[in-house]
Amino acid sequence: MSRTPRAIVSVSNDLYTDNRVNKVCVFLVEQGYDVLLVGRKRASSIALDKRIYNTKRIRLRFETGAKFYAFFNLRLFFFLLFKRANILVSNDLDTLLANYTASKFKPRCKLVYDSHEYFTEVPELINRPKVQKIWLGIERYIFPKLNAVYTVNQSIADIYSEKYNTDVKVVRNISKKWNPGSILSKAALGIPENKHLIILQGAGINIDRGAEEAVEAMKNLDAVLMIVGDGDVVAQLKARVIELKLTEKVLFYGKKPYHIMMNYTHFADVGLTLDKPSNLNYQLSLPNKVFDYMHTQTAVISTDIKEVSAVIKTHDIGEILTVFTAERLAEKLAVLLENPVVLAQYKNNCKTASLIENWETETKTLNTIYPHV
Repeated sequence: MSRTPRAIVSVSNDLYTDNRVNKVCVFLVEQGYDVLLVGRKRASSIALDKRIYNTKRIRLRFETGAKFYAFFNLRLFFFLLFKRANILVSNDLDTLLANYTASKFKPRCKLVYDSHEYFTEVPELINRPKVQKIWLGIERYIFPKLNAVYTVNQSIADIYSEKYNTDVKVVRNISKKWNPGSILSKAALGIPENKHLIILQGAGINIDRGAEEAVEAMKNLDAVLMIVGDGDVVAQLKARVIELKLTEKVLFYGKKPYHIMMNYTHFADVGLTLDKPSNLNYQLSLPNKVFDYMHTQTAVISTDIKEVSAVIKTHDIGEILTVFTAERLAEKLAVLLENPVVLAQYKNNCKTASLIENWETETKTLNTIYPHV
């Protein structure tokens, strides 16, 4: 009897909040694969809920910096080397070296690369040219040799295709059709009643993603900002909230499992996506939160980022800030929250758009990469 084909999917995060990777893993299971998802285990990592596929978290002595990436790729390489696999799925450049090297010892194993962003242009690298040069070297060496690549939007696909003369498909990080069996109450979620609610969500609440301006904007608004997620700037946001005496206007809920996070989003009137065009990666980004907002019928306010603006304009689901400051954001929020007719229209347009923009549509491309077995 032949064995079920196995797909090993690897990421450098701790698996807790990466919804794109979870969706791909679930899709692979539905295609007939035995799936193992490999990531890291941090001291602060939260226990994972039971999933329909297997998971493995690698614990390392180092949790950040060059030593982490070096040791993680070394450990990942040896882990992959001695595991049976028919497909290796590398998520982002920080797992590609280990996957590519391991694949050289597995001649019947297919290597697939899923690029979640324009990695070498992330803000953490653009001001560190020596480190950026190392990642660029890895990318330039491996990328032209890849024959199964997909990424999150057409802008990034076009750059990679031209740069490396490689066919790059697009699988956008869009939400599944959202059909919750039940919704937790505001009381159960710790959400205030009878208040306009604004949400900023995501696992990457980092520098240049507009969270600081969102907090400042709350000074003169009669509303509550819910920050659901985590990131590099959250500690300083909390300090600023205390300094501005906004503890009743800005609430932090931390990281939540996706199905719980979407409960918070469901209750929000407006969802924020505020990336700044400070680097090429953000200029080309299309955050999954845009579609999460859409699927919960939450109007969107966004900075003028190319891919995000196109979605908002196409479906008329919110407002775009052509000039981004805390003051302009506060003005835009105040006008929208005080205009229930416009707000209701955006929400209704979200509902219509979600019938078109959903993960089920995106999997048509995945079908060509991971055929049913």
